Amino acid sequence: MDEQEVAGPEAAGAPAVPPVPTGAAGETQRLLSSRIVALLVGTVSALGSFYLLLPIVPLYAAAPYGTGNGAAGVAAGLATGTMMLSTVLTELAMPGVLRRFGYRMAFALGLVLLGAPAAVLPVSASMVLVLGVCLARGAGLGIVAVAGTALMADLSPAERHGEGLGIYGVAVGIPSIVCLPLGLWLQLQVGFGPVFVLGAALSLLTLAVVGALPGRTTRGEHAGGGPAGPLRGGLVRPATVFGAVTLASGVQLTFLPLAVPTGSRQVAALALLAQSCVTPVARWTAGRYSDRHGSAGLLMPAVLAAALGTAAVARVDSPLAVILGMGSFGIGFGVAQNVTLTLMLQRVPRSGYGRVSALWNLAYDFGIGLGAVGVGFLTGPAGYPACFALTAGVLGAALVVAWRDRSVQRPRAARSSSVEQAGRGP
Repeated sequence: MDEQEVAGPEAAGAPAVPPVPTGAAGETQRLLSSRIVALLVGTVSALGSFYLLLPIVPLYAAAPYGTGNGAAGVAAGLATGTMMLSTVLTELAMPGVLRRFGYRMAFALGLVLLGAPAAVLPVSASMVLVLGVCLARGAGLGIVAVAGTALMADLSPAERHGEGLGIYGVAVGIPSIVCLPLGLWLQLQVGFGPVFVLGAALSLLTLAVVGALPGRTTRGEHAGGGPAGPLRGGLVRPATVFGAVTLASGVQLTFLPLAVPTGSRQVAALALLAQSCVTPVARWTAGRYSDRHGSAGLLMPAVLAAALGTAAVARVDSPLAVILGMGSFGIGFGVAQNVTLTLMLQRVPRSGYGRVSALWNLAYDFGIGLGAVGVGFLTGPAGYPACFALTAGVLGAALVVAWRDRSVQRPRAARSSSVEQAGRGP
């Protein structure tokens, strides 16, 4: 089956809507478990380290060049882009890593790689050192992202994937809400060094909860195969759409602190806070909706909200436009996170969850890295407002891809697998 529309019996009518799951006695299945709680705690802390330093490392890399010239933009873009490149390369190998070592060992390695290198950054702002740290931390992020997403999908009741992934989205959104603006604020108050040490500690201290994670998958081996496997069955289009949205995210996270007028970095912090607050709420709400009404109808509105928000951010001289624009982008980003992942999981059997997680996270991180590096080389000749406007245009093109995906049905095998799992707890 190649990347064509996959029609089930419902193709002639309304899209298939998964039933609201119930247990054997008609009660809604219990969604959380001790293993999921441990996973959420570990992921929140690990991503806290990531988000705390995400806007800070580019500033640190750009500091020797000032903040108002092309060299600073290139340095900042290379820092984010190098980390995302490392993340993507790691994610390519993750299905095999999970199959070989299991979740517990992989997650522990990811925490070490995210935390330990950050403690080295205060030694020097040399680009060689900064990029080396970004390579190591990117690998840690790739491990945590793929292992966490696949494990959450595996432990969640099959017919509550949308809500389960929504809760996961709320949890992983907490670090961005707190740590994105906190990192910028702390850097202004105490400088770079203490922020780097705090980022290292957040990840390394999380090793205490790794023992509660399962070593292997709990419902059959699904980590096998490479990420090229899911490039069938209607997965390419949602992954492409999501990659365009994350490209915009990489542009904003990397360059918004540099784009706002000098002395207005608090505006960038407030805008990032607005985006971080609405994104997890939108992701959870989309998950609740998709479990009851289906996901496909949410994809185009998500991209549209992200495009309009990015276009508003181009008004970098207007604090209100920047803050409201990031809020609109956050809504679209949150819905797109849930909808694209839910659609992709619906279109494969359970045995494909690990590979779908790798592909989805590849789209996530490749988009962020491409946005940071590509736009970094354009900031000098074009300026920040034009770069934000160009990014909004990329999202406009993604609307066409989302429109083409609207009629794709998940395969009957995937639907049957989900129904067979109804009534089983995690």
